[in-house]
Amino acid sequence: MAVSLLQKTLESITVPVNHWGNKAQLLLAGAFPYDEPGSLATLAARLCTIQERLDIQVSRRAVAIFASDHGVAEETVSVYPQEVTRQMVANFAAGGAGINAIAKVGRASLRVVDVGVKADFADLIQAGKIISRKIRWGSGNIAREPAMSRAQAVEALETGIAMAMELAWENDILIAGEKGIGNTTPSAAVVSVLLGCSALVATGRGTGLDEPGRVRKALLVEQAIACNKPDANDVLDVLSKVGGLDMAAMAGFYLGAAAVRRPIVLDGYIAGAAALVAWRLCPNVQEYMIAGHRSQEQGHKLVLDALGLKPLLDLGFRLGEATGAAMALPLLDCAEALLAQAILAQTQTPHTIFVEQEALLC
Repeated sequence: MAVSLLQKTLESITVPVNHWGNKAQLLLAGAFPYDEPGSLATLAARLCTIQERLDIQVSRRAVAIFASDHGVAEETVSVYPQEVTRQMVANFAAGGAGINAIAKVGRASLRVVDVGVKADFADLIQAGKIISRKIRWGSGNIAREPAMSRAQAVEALETGIAMAMELAWENDILIAGEKGIGNTTPSAAVVSVLLGCSALVATGRGTGLDEPGRVRKALLVEQAIACNKPDANDVLDVLSKVGGLDMAAMAGFYLGAAAVRRPIVLDGYIAGAAALVAWRLCPNVQEYMIAGHRSQEQGHKLVLDALGLKPLLDLGFRLGEATGAAMALPLLDCAEALLAQAILAQTQTPHTIFVEQEALLC
């Protein structure tokens, strides 16, 4: 029996050895003994560990946005109608969205992938503006039915894996984003089940709900969990019953990136929910994750704490689209420059303490 792409990917993700990260920390401590670079040094060391080198490579970056509609949008869980998903995907393709501007500043290429939008993008697909990997025309309304079948969840995961592996050929850093009106609702449901917290704690205001709207949304999350009865010990069951196609594809993207040892910069709450799914499928994937920012969604902190990640930025963002992750890209440049300076300083004026400590690592 042939091994599935998902299973093969899960089996290939290993924990990177800290040797290069330890070397980086010693270099940085020797070069900046009175000016501790803090979390930037931690970032540099993490990149060294993942890439297994001191001269880290961060200049080639790619963002993949996975777009899908969500049946639960019928329950008015967002201040925007479902049609906005189609409009925003077309805006990405036209270069007019927030992520287009921020990705440009971060020198990142952009791919837009349709995995489940309830719209036909034939012209944009033919023009090469959108990649078609449509699995179904929107997920089911999780307040009344499962989001998708188990087979469709696996297909979405493998779609994300394949996209990450394709982009990894020409990129050092990978980011996944999403677009889908209503997608913070399935994210809250997945987080509630996987972390064992209440729906009210996991549910935020999304695209601008007021407090009564948030409470109503949390009740719908509770309804979705009660209706579908996802098994918290079976992550594919959770994903297929109360997740979303965009979330599943993002989770697969993270798995695929880790399998080929590419650093993953995480975006906001939906990305966090996808990261939880990937982590439950393969705990080793966490070793390749970098939290780009912390979103305004209140459940995002819970997710980052569960993953043991500290966000690089906290700017009160809630836009999604991978914008928060892309805003963190210049910090990777800073980490690269800081480490290069430390290497240069060590070459010019070696520190005895560093040399002695390095000998212990070799």
